This record gives sequence, structure tokens and C-alpha cells, in this order.
Amino acid sequence: MTADGTKGFDLASLLAERGGERYDLHARHLNHQLPRMLRTIGFDKVYERAEGAYFWDSDGQDYLDMLAGFGVMGVGRHHPVVRKALHDVLDASLADLTRFDCPPLPGLLAEKLLSYAPHLDRVFFGNSGTEAVETALKFARYATGKPRVLYCSHAFHGLTAGSLSVNGEDGFRDGFAPLLPDTAVPLGDLERLERELGRGDVAALVIEPIQGKGVQPAPPGYLRAAQELLHRHKALLIADEVQTGIGRTGDFFAYQHEHGVEPDLVCVAKALSGGYVPVGATLGKDWIFKKVYSSMDRVLVHSASFGSNAQAMAAGLAVLAVMEDERIVANARDTGELLRSRLAALVGKYELLHEVRGRGLMIGIEFGKPKSLGLRSRWAMLQAARKGLFAQMVVAPLLQRHRILTQVSGDHLEVIKLIPPLIIGEREVDRFVTAFEAVMDDAHDGGALLWDFGRTLVRQAVGGR
Repeated sequence: MTADGTKGFDLASLLAERGGERYDLHARHLNHQLPRMLRTIGFDKVYERAEGAYFWDSDGQDYLDMLAGFGVMGVGRHHPVVRKALHDVLDASLADLTRFDCPPLPGLLAEKLLSYAPHLDRVFFGNSGTEAVETALKFARYATGKPRVLYCSHAFHGLTAGSLSVNGEDGFRDGFAPLLPDTAVPLGDLERLERELGRGDVAALVIEPIQGKGVQPAPPGYLRAAQELLHRHKALLIADEVQTGIGRTGDFFAYQHEHGVEPDLVCVAKALSGGYVPVGATLGKDWIFKKVYSSMDRVLVHSASFGSNAQAMAAGLAVLAVMEDERIVANARDTGELLRSRLAALVGKYELLHEVRGRGLMIGIEFGKPKSLGLRSRWAMLQAARKGLFAQMVVAPLLQRHRILTQVSGDHLEVIKLIPPLIIGEREVDRFVTAFEAVMDDAHDGGALLWDFGRTLVRQAVGGR
């Protein structure tokens, strides 16, 4: 029964009745390791609502979001402009996904996206970042007539079969072979890139301008030089901007940080959705699209059932309007520089803190081996059990004591990645830096709670699975 006593589906009543079962439902019916992992690291929170860069729990306590749903919430959670656009498109009762018409919203969103990359001409809309990468891989192979795609060591481009083939992390690839015939090259190694291109079978290099794993920027000049090598060998440059794009790094696309770089294909997703309706897009040059869609017989040779749906297109258009109206890209650049510089100033203060790097609001905080004997022994204990445990020791109290959500930047990495909503400002920077200093003070002073948590993680790492 609904709240008014009539029959029908009532979402509010369902959540009120069964929302408390959330962790048990996941344990029984979904990925059973997720609730187990969250409970182990103390992340088994119950968030009741969210807005902008904050969550609130049932006690009304706020939590600062420095993760943004892995970068999805670029304009913050429940932005009123994006909400209104979705209400408007639902109220319009459009004849959506007929499959045999040309609705206006996809064309309008494509036009707007391409205005930020004027050297590109056409867009394919899918549903996710990994699908955007899959599209780029297919288009590059078909357009060049070559089978092999190069990718960088430690890259992450998605987890479906094609994008997994260009994933630089063995932990994701193990057990899923055989994959596509692709080859890893070290990030920044132009000599190795040229050697692989010399074999004559390379369709493209796919690269994140800043790698999400570890927050590793491409070396200065590398993208431009790689582009020149690729084009000399009739191969393409694919920029994976799924996480770095839509303003994240203080430019609309991260490749724009380096003068003269004009990728042949660009993949975007995440923040384009406004956090509501999944959307992915592959931007490309006219000749590539015309090769793939070379005749009316090939009009559906690459398509997506839910691609270009009205809700996703409306969300994307609203997000881009917000980006311009609220100067989001400039805010990401200015606030990111403030946050990065304040954190970088702490490197000399804490011997466990080794480097702060990144651009805009994509920042990596790397920890390393300390010099003092007491800290060295504790560090060695964690490293012997599993690399990456110290970073998790910092992430946990940031959430549990200071109500700030962050993440470790990858498996076996002592790096915390900050990718907050692009709308944060000086208040959020102050809150994060103050909390981070408190946690680091505790670590360097031998705080029992922090290192006890570290020993718990060690037991978990060496214990049963």
C-alpha cells in the first residue's frame, strides 16, 4: 500500500521499511566482498541524504566528500539545474529511443561538447566510460586497418573485455585471458613507443593525460611527442578523459594543458552525467567516423540501446550549462592550486609524507619510508604485510574521526587520491587540510589508535580471505 492507502509502488515506503537491510542485502544478493571490505576498514556508514560536496547521516552529522563518486559528481550532488532539466525532460513525455528518428537533444549535446574540442567533429554516445573506450578501440582499429593498441603501464581504462585489454594493472586482468592483442609501454618512454610503432601493426596509443592510479601526470612534452610519432606511423592518439575531463584538472580536457596536442579520439563520461543518468561519449575526427559508418549498410555497425537517451542528454546539457555559468573549470584550477600548495607545504613537516602532485582538483598524496627508527619499524611492519596499508590507515581516521571521505589511489599504492566535486572552495580546503594534519600528527607521535588500526589491517592482510 502507498502512503495514501492505495495500491502501487511507493519508493519512500519501501526505503523506510527495508533501507536498514542495505548491508545484508548486498551480502546476500550482490558482491558479498563489498560489505565485508567496508566493515573491515570502518566504512560501513549509513548516509541518508546528500547535497553539493556533503553527505549527512541519520544523526544529522555532515561528511565532506573528497571522492565525488570516483569523479562522477563534478558539479556536486543534486545540483538544482541538473535536477530541473531531468524533471523537465520527464514531464515532456518525449518520444524517446524510437531508434528510427533523429531527436534534437543528442545533436545539441554533441554540438556543445565539440565546442570544447574544436579540432574534433563527431560524437558517439554510449552509457559509460568503459563503453567510450571500447568505442575508441573499435574505431581506431577499423579506421587504420591495424590490430594492436598500445597503452601505458599502470593505466586504467575500464573493466569490460576490450578496455581490460588496455588496463595496466594485473590484478584486474588475472583470470580473464585471452584478451585483445595489446601492448603496454612505460609512461613517458618515447623510445619504447617508437620501437613498437616500428612494427607497423599499431592502430593507436590510448592514454590518460593524468593516470588515475597513483595520480601520475604524463611527463611534460610527452603527449605532443607521442602524437607526432603516432601520426608519422599512421596511428592514432586516444585520450582517455573519463576521469580527467569535464574540468577536473583546471582545463576542460586535461590534454589541453600541453600546447599542440590534438587527440584523434577523446573518451569522456563520469561528470558529464551530473551524477544522475549514466552517459559516455567518444569524440572523434570526421574521417574516422566516415570510415566506420562508410555506407547505409553500416549505419548500425556500432550502436548502443540506451545511448543518446533523452534523460542522459538533458543531464549532459545541464552540466555543461552549469560549468559555464558557475565558472567551474576556473574554480577547479584555483581551488585545486590552493589545496595542492597547502598540502605540498607539509612535505617538510612530516617524514612519512613524500610528495603531493596533480593538477586542478585531481591530487595525489604519496607516503614513503620515514627516516626515524621508531617510525621505520612500524612502516616496515605494514609494508611486509601489504603495500598500501599506511595510506588506508590515513583514509580511515579521516572518515571516522573527521567525517571526510577519501580513497587510496590503487591497490598496493601508498597514495591517497583527492577528486572532490569541482564546486568546493576555501572552506572545504581548510577542513581537509586541518583534518589531514591532525591524522599525520597522530601518526608521527605514535598515536595508539592509528597504529592499532594498522595492526588490524595487517592481521586482515595476512589472515583468511
